[in-house]
Amino acid sequence: MTKFSRIGIIGAGSMGGNMSLLFAEHGLQVSLYDVKQESVQAVIDMAKEQDNTRDKVTGYKDYETFMKSFNNDKQQPRLLVFSITHGHPADDVLASIRQYLNKGDIILDGGNEWYLDTERRQKEMDKLGVYFIGMGVSGGYQSARRGASLSPGGNKDILDNVLLPFLRTVCAKSEKGGECVTNIGPAGSGHYVKMVHNGIEQGMLSIVCEAWGIFHALLGFSEDDIGQIFTDWSTKSELNNNFLIKIGGDICTRHYKGDDPSSGHVLDDIEDKVVQDADNTEGTGVWSLQEAAQVHISAPTIAAAHLLRIASANRPDRIEFEKLVKLEKPRLADVLKEKTEEFIEDLRGAVYISIMASFAQGCNLISATSHAKKWKIKMSEVIRIWRAGCIVQSDYIADLLQPLYLENEKANDEPITNILLLKPVAADIEKYYPALKRVVLLAIEYGAHVPALTASLEYFKYVSSTELPTQFMEAELDYFGAHSYDLKSEHAMNIKKGPHHYEWKKP
Repeated sequence: MTKFSRIGIIGAGSMGGNMSLLFAEHGLQVSLYDVKQESVQAVIDMAKEQDNTRDKVTGYKDYETFMKSFNNDKQQPRLLVFSITHGHPADDVLASIRQYLNKGDIILDGGNEWYLDTERRQKEMDKLGVYFIGMGVSGGYQSARRGASLSPGGNKDILDNVLLPFLRTVCAKSEKGGECVTNIGPAGSGHYVKMVHNGIEQGMLSIVCEAWGIFHALLGFSEDDIGQIFTDWSTKSELNNNFLIKIGGDICTRHYKGDDPSSGHVLDDIEDKVVQDADNTEGTGVWSLQEAAQVHISAPTIAAAHLLRIASANRPDRIEFEKLVKLEKPRLADVLKEKTEEFIEDLRGAVYISIMASFAQGCNLISATSHAKKWKIKMSEVIRIWRAGCIVQSDYIADLLQPLYLENEKANDEPITNILLLKPVAADIEKYYPALKRVVLLAIEYGAHVPALTASLEYFKYVSSTELPTQFMEAELDYFGAHSYDLKSEHAMNIKKGPHHYEWKKP
């Protein structure tokens, strides 16, 4: 085991800065560089505030002094961590430090990066004898400080023998799953898993915000009441220890002055627009949808959530369109006055299986790509490292899926490609589907915004049906494009064009 005494971090933003403090707390000297020197100084100042990090973070103003801050013994590999924006910034950094790299050095790219860019950089660094590892870092800036869920992918020997012993000391820990880090697989698999994690996360974020909107507009609940319900949900049953539900309770009950209700809720002053995807600072949502389409995985929950975010970002157009049309607005549902508790339970079940829809779409995407690329990703390990330190953390879902994946991995070479076909998962969908339908019908009737909940309902409906209206679509495709079709009597199961064509209209 290589024991690192110093680590270099390039990028001193919220993620890189907090990782710097985490590494310092674990006894490492940290060399820190960022083009924004004020960001570096802010981290150094924070390090000085605690005894266990004081004098362990040193900032540098240029790459030459930064790279020379390490022990110059070329027999000892240097460990560098990137915490920078996806795209060209990583290429710019590599170009700047290339002349200072030694054979055997290790670069951990901890940003949200497009996995094919990661694979390109791995090949470029291989020529120098430098190991480039794409590592997903899940959980946001707070987990970066306390310990995140880590999904590294790349060179197996370096990961197993050099990096994992080190990363296990700094990652998140869960009671049931242990250290939340594993060798995801080769090439760009680590960043791929993190990308899909964020896709699942987007679906979940929309589902939870839609539930909040229903409570707020249709039931007329106060923020404190909604917060109490979220907190209650997060302590039991299928939403037990669900991270987004749990923090939803905190958000709804947060007043500007502690417990003083007269100071107002912070949430009430937040604008209704999400710009991370529209301003290109976040690519994982776009890539998740792009990959789902490319790999032919139906992902409507994730797609609906993403498109809601895109529309929300364009507030000017929403304002102008509102002036042009008189469409419905969310309003109180008087019908719920006598059935409030019953409806709250329906909404809980609807939220749960919609979150399961997002998980199914994301996990199926990872499995399909892993199989196609021969990455051999163990999904039981993916679920295990998502037990703590990450945004999609949800104990019940992990308890349900991890053993099912593990059992399959021990017994079969072929991975599970569709978790909806697992009997315990199917049983939960069947149990709560009526609740989801009742919630969606009522929400639509009273004008609530429910794109991800609706997409989840339709998803379960059409993936469980053998009588889809798409037979008419197939006929139209054959009419104008001679695409051909299968006959019902042939019971064809293969995914390819059928052998039959009908000349609907003579040329």
